[in-house]
Amino acid sequence: MANFRTDSRFVAILLGIGQTLAWATSYYLPALLAPVVVADLQADPVLVYGAFSLALLISGFIAPRVGRTIERLGGRPVLLASSLTIGTGLALLGLLPGLAGWFLAWVVLGIGMALGLYEAAFATLGMLYGRAARRAITLVTLFGGFASTIGWPVTAALLPALGWRGTCFAYAAVNLLLVLPVYALLPRTGSAAEGPAAAADAGEIPLPADWVRRSFLFLAAFFTLRALISTTMSVQLPAVLAGLGLPIAAAVGAAALMGPAQVGGRLLEFTLGKSVHPLRVAWLGGGLLPLGALLLVVAGPAAAVPFVLLYGASNGIITICRGAVPLALFGPRGYPVLMGKLATPVLLAQAAAPMLTAPLVASLPATTVLGLAGLVGLAAMACLLPLRAAPPRSLAGLQAPGG
Repeated sequence: MANFRTDSRFVAILLGIGQTLAWATSYYLPALLAPVVVADLQADPVLVYGAFSLALLISGFIAPRVGRTIERLGGRPVLLASSLTIGTGLALLGLLPGLAGWFLAWVVLGIGMALGLYEAAFATLGMLYGRAARRAITLVTLFGGFASTIGWPVTAALLPALGWRGTCFAYAAVNLLLVLPVYALLPRTGSAAEGPAAAADAGEIPLPADWVRRSFLFLAAFFTLRALISTTMSVQLPAVLAGLGLPIAAAVGAAALMGPAQVGGRLLEFTLGKSVHPLRVAWLGGGLLPLGALLLVVAGPAAAVPFVLLYGASNGIITICRGAVPLALFGPRGYPVLMGKLATPVLLAQAAAPMLTAPLVASLPATTVLGLAGLVGLAAMACLLPLRAAPPRSLAGLQAPGG
């Protein structure tokens, strides 16, 4: 049983289940819950959605500390704490009155999301399996790709039956009664589970400090620019497609292909990308968005579905790359700390994107908006140009990636 519980596929399935439920009941919750809260509290929509932005800001600021904690204690206790914290935040959403209570609950949820979403899961796998964690990371994201596909219909069904506060109580129970026991089955530390590949990783000589800093900055810029695009499109995609001249039903139907396309991109990486360096996979994922934008600018509304499919596949692949590329470039030494540092600009971009890009989306033609998204995608790809595999290592001028 001990060997089974430390098998990377079993651990990835546990994490995948936990991630799907955690994302569905936290990050994806405001999309359907916030409009109901606006109506119930008679509150300014900017303030209601602003609480979610505040949660992302909090997650970004504390992500490096979460990474250091995972490196010190292992991922299991941090993920257990995440399910407790998210469950508490959801219970507070249901209990606390008024807009002040809404904000306070999202502060707690922001802490929970930092403790328990993808970066924490990836860091946990890196601690457990070293460079061999790539396949497990992909498997986790395959599960997580269904978070919105499952979460939004369930939320839509619960809201009329339970109200928004009752829905929050139900989701608190999901985290405390389902996610928490799932995470309790994870291995306690990385030492028992590492195996030959991870043991070899542990003896690696640290990387040159200058190369680490330079590579980290370019990689952070790539993921941050992509976060600006994905956060903007997650809010605006149906409206932008409708702005191309599509009927509302057709625009919503095309946008709904986003989730399956993300899973398709991850399946492509899982099946065909396993023998390819993750950096090359990142190039593929990065290039699909500009290609889709070009098709849409040239062909107009007729290319709406191909655009969504290419963009969704791009997002799905890049989600894997957020865990796999840093592990491949920098190795497992200091990996949890590095993931925490990479998460900070990404989460800050996600928090700021709706406010920064909403005026542009509202004032520019839809074709221009999508063309700009393609150009930002190209700028992100340019950040990958300087990235190379680590230079030969010597004992002088070296530093661990997380140092």
